[in-house]
Amino acid sequence: MGKIRFCRQGQSGFWSSITVFAVLNSFFLFSCQSESQTNQESTILDPIAEGKSFNAGFLIVDGVFNSELVAPYDIFQHTVFHTNGGIEVFTVGLTLDTVTTFEGIRILPDYSIKNAPEIDILVVPSAENSMTTDLDNLPLISFVRETGSKASFAMSLCDGAFVLAKAGLASGKISTTFPSDISRYRETFPSLDVIENVSFVHDGNLLTSAGGAKSYDVALYLAHLLYGEQVAKNVGKGLVIDWDLADYKFVSKP
Repeated sequence: MGKIRFCRQGQSGFWSSITVFAVLNSFFLFSCQSESQTNQESTILDPIAEGKSFNAGFLIVDGVFNSELVAPYDIFQHTVFHTNGGIEVFTVGLTLDTVTTFEGIRILPDYSIKNAPEIDILVVPSAENSMTTDLDNLPLISFVRETGSKASFAMSLCDGAFVLAKAGLASGKISTTFPSDISRYRETFPSLDVIENVSFVHDGNLLTSAGGAKSYDVALYLAHLLYGEQVAKNVGKGLVIDWDLADYKFVSKP
């Protein structure tokens, strides 16, 4: 029997947990308090990259959804105003041709997959065809595989998880996707450990989000992880978001 803990922080500052037993590979989620951890150790994320700069490349294709593109783009772009270093953002298209979002916004990519600079954070927002024809697009999947495997982090929003999984980046890790597409995700990739009923999942260098408005959550979490709680709070404040990690349901595996 493997043990999975889905955790949130209570008002007293202790991690509370709902323990679920399932027949899965055994693992513990470091966002929860284990018996060997103190409250302080389990509730505070010390910044792991204070003062360091990162390049975040957003992969955009026709039919990309506005919310999953704009939410993390906003969060990451605003980090440069609140810390030394920060995250530089840019878009990457399959070509340099105009990309039209699902909602009709037209975007000129900053780079194509052929001339994109080094990417430290690969972001794959959901698109109209993320569960269908995009998975058969060999240049797209090859770019995601090669870039994501070298990046410090690979992040998907909503059904962008299908693209990361097709590229092999979710293999051997826990992940999530858009709530109503969880069943299809499991059917398409039956070997994956899939988590549901959470905002986002963090496993190693892989971050997957339920998407939609919750796309802000995972981006603020990464800003918090990289630069500390106060930076995340300041970024959130500028977007009228009261950031407190205790308010978000997520799972994280060391």
